[in-house]
Order: sequence, then structure tokens, then C-alpha cells
Amino acid sequence: MLGVLVNVVTVLLGTLIGLFAKKGIPEKVEKTVMTGLGLCTMMIGIQGALQEMQALVMIFSVVLGGLVGGALDIDGFINRTAHRVEDHFRKGRSGGASAAEGFVSGTLLFCVGAMTIVGSFNSGLRGDHEMLFTKSLLDFFSSMMLTVSLGFGVGLSAIAVFVIQGGIVLFAGVLEPLLSSAMIAQIASVGSVMILGIGLNLAGIAKIKVANYLPAIVFAPFLCRAAELLPL
Repeated sequence: MLGVLVNVVTVLLGTLIGLFAKKGIPEKVEKTVMTGLGLCTMMIGIQGALQEMQALVMIFSVVLGGLVGGALDIDGFINRTAHRVEDHFRKGRSGGASAAEGFVSGTLLFCVGAMTIVGSFNSGLRGDHEMLFTKSLLDFFSSMMLTVSLGFGVGLSAIAVFVIQGGIVLFAGVLEPLLSSAMIAQIASVGSVMILGIGLNLAGIAKIKVANYLPAIVFAPFLCRAAELLPL
């Protein structure tokens, strides 16, 4: 769990630095930073989605995930929960980002991707934390910049980092035989589509309820396996 704990600490530390830096940044500059961060996030999402992408698997995963997530209103649940937490700490700032936005954006950025899955497997099965250490460094800078735009809610995503990555580390021995390299690649690709959605939101281009597509990550490996078995 060492790699996971280091990742959690770097996200919290990056958030703390971002909060201090945020106080001295004018609103116009903050908006510019948010737009720039959104554009960079979009590029990360596009790059990740195109790597080893199986188009049909991605499309069906996103559609099915959206149907389930929309029906369950996952985005609404996360927002309501995060707003309750936010109300305990500070009043919402007019025109500013909410804790819910920071939490959802941070969680998807830090917990969705090949480095999360492969790094957690390496940590759990072999005691090799190198990939998670590398990811921690990247997340440190990402959380710092994201906090400047979205506030303290980004720090709450450290909880998700601990639960998700820690869960994979603890159950790595059980999950490894069930997930092929192709399945992991499709999970990362589908997750990257959601990262692209975050980028569109940050840049102010759209307002997508990204969390409603989270079930797509669950559908991706099953559909990938089905595609392998079907004689297409």
C-alpha cells in the first residue's frame, strides 16, 4: 500500500499548495488557467482514448454506462453529497466552482487510466511501487493546478484514490487472472473519454454530467471479452 499512500499524500499536498496559490490569483487569470487546464485535459483524454482503442467496445460501453448512470443519477448523488460537505466548510462562492466539480474532476483524473490499474497491480502483486510513484508526481502537479481552478473539492478526491487504488492493490491477486491486457486497455480508453468530458467542462465548452458515465468502466472489460469471443 506504500505507493497508494504516497499518491494520496501528493494529491493532498498539491491541493494545499493550490489553495494558497489561489488566493493571490485574480479572477481573470483564474479563468484563463481553467480554460488552459481544460484544453490540456482534453488532449490527455484524446491521447488516452486513441491508444489501443476498440471503437465498438468504447461506443457500447459509453452508451450502456450512460443509460445506467443516468437512470441512477450518479452525478446528482455525487453533487448532493459533495455540496453537503462543502456547506460544512464554506459558503459557495458566486460564479465559482463547487466542491462537487473538484471532487468529480479530481477523482476521474487521478483514478481512471492505465497507470492506476497497472501500477496498482504491480504494487499489489510484486511490491513494485515505481509506476505509482511516477503517477504520484504527475498527480501532485495536476492537483495543484486543478485546485487553482476548482478549489478544495479536488482534495476530497484523495479519498477516492485511496479506496480505488487501495482496493486494486488488495485484490490484485483475484483480479489479475480476470483482466487481460486488452481489457485493461479498453478500461483506460473508456476512462479517457470521461477525461475528455472533464476537459470540455473545464474549458467552458460544455457542461457534461461526466459521473453518469462511470458505469461504462464496468461494461468495458465485459464487452471487450465478448468481442474476443465473437467471430467478427
